[in-house]
Amino acid sequence: MTARALVSDHVFRALLEAVLAGRYAPGEKLPTQRALAADLGVTMSSLREALKRLEQMGLIEVRHGDAMRVRDWREHGGLDVIAHLLFASGGLDAGVLADVLEARRLMLRELAALAARRADEAQRARLRELAAGFAETPDETAAQALDWAFVNELAEAAANVVFVLILNSIRALYFEHAAALRVTARPHELAPLYVEAAKAVASGDAERARATMDDLAERQRERVEEALGT
Repeated sequence: MTARALVSDHVFRALLEAVLAGRYAPGEKLPTQRALAADLGVTMSSLREALKRLEQMGLIEVRHGDAMRVRDWREHGGLDVIAHLLFASGGLDAGVLADVLEARRLMLRELAALAARRADEAQRARLRELAAGFAETPDETAAQALDWAFVNELAEAAANVVFVLILNSIRALYFEHAAALRVTARPHELAPLYVEAAKAVASGDAERARATMDDLAERQRERVEEALGT
């Protein structure tokens, strides 16, 4: 990353934190670009790059000939806001993390049920292969990669493009913070659930697939909270 890009990223994060923390309220006018640049001690070009990122996230509105206004992130923000909310205070936000894990659990169990109804033979075989690989690995980092691959295969088998795109949107977040979000701690204890889920999908048993992934997601939530001491 170039020096200019580093400065722009710093400005972006500072402004984003201010918006998410409510220091700039929804509908409020931001200072002029010249004033912001002076306050932050950066060039106009670095500031504009940061503002463009905020605009692309839906967090500010920029109109030519008018002031920049803050938008309500709850109404206009997307999945790319989640990572910043999780770590907005410099550490993991327990409330946001609980929401993420709850949503993850709901998604995993419904993905499994849909996959049981819709998976083709190649997808069933791939899920069995991934589950077997998980059962054979003692390494947590490798297990996390297999966990992602397993869930991604479930999404493909579920044949719902929205779930596929959601996973695409959170892939970077998952791996960037894998050390903190230890969903596969003690992988040998979790391995039987991946195997059972793969079997349930292969047999077309939607209820068993849903229940197994629900159990897996709950145990993974417990591991994350245990690692964080929450």
